[in-house]
Amino acid sequence: MRKSAFIFAAIAALAGCGEKSGIEPERMADAIFSVIEADRASYTNFVVNRLANEEQVIKADEHWKDNKALPLPAQMMRMGAERVAEQEAGFNYALLSQWAINKQNKPRTDLEQQGLQFINDNPGKNFYGTETLGDTEYFTAIYPDVAVSPACVSCHNEHVDSPRTDFELGETMGGVVIRFPM
Repeated sequence: MRKSAFIFAAIAALAGCGEKSGIEPERMADAIFSVIEADRASYTNFVVNRLANEEQVIKADEHWKDNKALPLPAQMMRMGAERVAEQEAGFNYALLSQWAINKQNKPRTDLEQQGLQFINDNPGKNFYGTETLGDTEYFTAIYPDVAVSPACVSCHNEHVDSPRTDFELGETMGGVVIRFPM
């Protein structure tokens, strides 16, 4: 069994779906997102916010290697996404925003732009769609990336390259895009 087929079968089993019936793309993406969101929120709250903001033991910095600091939550997420891509797990994910500080985190497809606008206009709702990239049709899901910590808000609002400086705690700041071939 290929690694991606094994991962899909494992998640399907955990989600209560048998291999014969398969798993709906929305449910698959939702399961993947729940893991990503839990890891992201935990790192942001229990590592970055606690150590950098509350206890002021170590800073979080976009130049974390050079400055011997913590990677920013967005950088941790990118590192995880790159590792998943290297493993050819059968899906990919990214953190994108209409107000990206790092230009590589801006939406690149029409569906990404449409989905980011939807989650911004409809707080707490997810966006699902399909798109063709090259010769392959993909299921694409976009989930709100919410400011879960004061660290999120202060970092984005105070960053010199931030196109937006009025984020509030609990507000959608961007979206987690999960994509896999149909």
